[in-house]
Amino acid sequence: MSIITIGIDLAKNVFAVHGVNEAGRAELVKPKVSRDQLLPLIAQLPPCVIGMEACTGAHHWARQFRQFGHTVRLIAPKFVTPYRMSGKRGKNDAADAAAICEAVTRPQMRFVPIKDEHQQATLTLHRTRQGFVEERTALYNRIRGLIAEFGIILPQKVERLRREIGAHLEDLPSWANRCVGDMLEHADRLDERIHEYDRAMAESARADDRCRRLMQLPGIGPTSATALVASIGHGHDFKHGRQLAAWLGLVPGQYSSGGKARLGRITKAGDGYLRSLLVLGARAVLNSLGDKQDRHSRWARALVERRGYWRATIAIAAKNARLCWAVLTYGEAFRLTADAA
Repeated sequence: MSIITIGIDLAKNVFAVHGVNEAGRAELVKPKVSRDQLLPLIAQLPPCVIGMEACTGAHHWARQFRQFGHTVRLIAPKFVTPYRMSGKRGKNDAADAAAICEAVTRPQMRFVPIKDEHQQATLTLHRTRQGFVEERTALYNRIRGLIAEFGIILPQKVERLRREIGAHLEDLPSWANRCVGDMLEHADRLDERIHEYDRAMAESARADDRCRRLMQLPGIGPTSATALVASIGHGHDFKHGRQLAAWLGLVPGQYSSGGKARLGRITKAGDGYLRSLLVLGARAVLNSLGDKQDRHSRWARALVERRGYWRATIAIAAKNARLCWAVLTYGEAFRLTADAA
């Protein structure tokens, strides 16, 4: 019998490969395959289903294996763990490969969309910018903590901190003055780099039809649009918009039993970066409501009055996620109404 399913435990240099035939018997068990031998090994096999955990390098290997006619499926690591524990084999690379091989055959298993190089390049842009933002935030917090040691307390808002700290620099001892000045200069350079990445994202969004359609939605800007397109592509890996909202962790957890529905807190599962962008966009929608009387604004205002600000924020973010799926999936066939736009 020929091999029909393969599980690969990815690593940096040494991989584990496990393959089974139509009867479910292991026909290919290689606990140690070097990096330069993995591609030739897969290339000589007949087309089959290959499962891997969605970790570093998984999308690269998926694109490589597809060239030889294989069907590649990426699985979130947390979905593989139950299959490894059920085998009573302990934790090692060979057991991981066997668990992946079993998990990839489950009919109800959810898989991670495979990204092309352009999508990964765009996400690299986002990850780098987000790293600069986090570094800048940490830098301002460090400045605020250091000057507090000398009795100087300034507001948390960055604009006020930058505006008021100049009057206190002379009160700091020599080395403290120099260190704080150096950190402020470094923060200025980070601001410049972040603005450069913002301009690059805006240019990328203007050049992409899908991003332009997404930016017609309230609360979706260039950053959110490019991140969504890079992460989910055309959205064909999701059956409907509710599934995308659940994948992003914008729906309540369900604990239902005995015919009684019990909904818990928002799950916050999935990609935290995408979820944060949608939530920030929803907050921008609420903050800009003013006296607008269109249908969407009236709905959002009534939602705030009925359920509160933060529940309304999450509801708008989930609604935007569903609309984004419709825009990406149906393209030009999906037309926004005047109220929705």
